[in-house]
Amino acid sequence: MERNPDQGPNDGVTPHLTIGDKRAGEAIDFYKRAFGAEEAMPAHMADDGERIMHAHLRINGGSVMLNDDFPEYGGAAGAPAAVTLHLQVDDADRWFERATGAGAEVSMPIDDMFWGDRYGQVKDPFGHSWSIGAPVKQGDAA
Repeated sequence: MERNPDQGPNDGVTPHLTIGDKRAGEAIDFYKRAFGAEEAMPAHMADDGERIMHAHLRINGGSVMLNDDFPEYGGAAGAPAAVTLHLQVDDADRWFERATGAGAEVSMPIDDMFWGDRYGQVKDPFGHSWSIGAPVKQGDAA
């Protein structure tokens, strides 16, 4: 049986986010507005018809999968912690402004960093941390 390429990536590391409070649909909409996400395939609903069992998004050329919480299968997911999802992009300021304009909370203001990137961090409304970076453009560095 041939694998549907839209079901998920075939290699690399792919974040798979669990969204609490039956808000995975809201998360999909937010990631579309904040990060230009595109649905690789329609979200697959659970048998209860209320929760998303599986969704596959493409963001900036990479995959992110997500689902609602299913505490009946091993305990409720806690608040997201100790992980940051990084987006290496073409224009960090533009991406950062789009994310904050969509409702992401600034956790580290965007600035020029010692390693040569323009970099900042935001937290999405679902508790996940995201960093956004791009090389400092020539002529913009102080």
